[in-house]
Amino acid sequence: MSDEKRYSRFLLGKTVVTKSGKRFGEVGALTFETRTGELIQIVLKNPTSYTQNLELERDPQGNMMIPYSTVIAIGDFVVVAEEDII
Repeated sequence: MSDEKRYSRFLLGKTVVTKSGKRFGEVGALTFETRTGELIQIVLKNPTSYTQNLELERDPQGNMMIPYSTVIAIGDFVVVAEEDII
């Protein structure tokens, strides 16, 4: 298994939060550029009521997505820069 796939699996199910601690939901899936393997979007599962009020991009199934470029740290949580999203 490639390191990228292993890393992606490690992210699934982690809680997505902002630097200030606001919960967005959990990592449900990841979308990536097939040619380069670059991660593009985090697809949220179990989005919070806070997230529902944001104008986030949605996939064709209506799932909310966050640009992977907004991720600033990954540990127990996936921390995103809220100011880069809204």
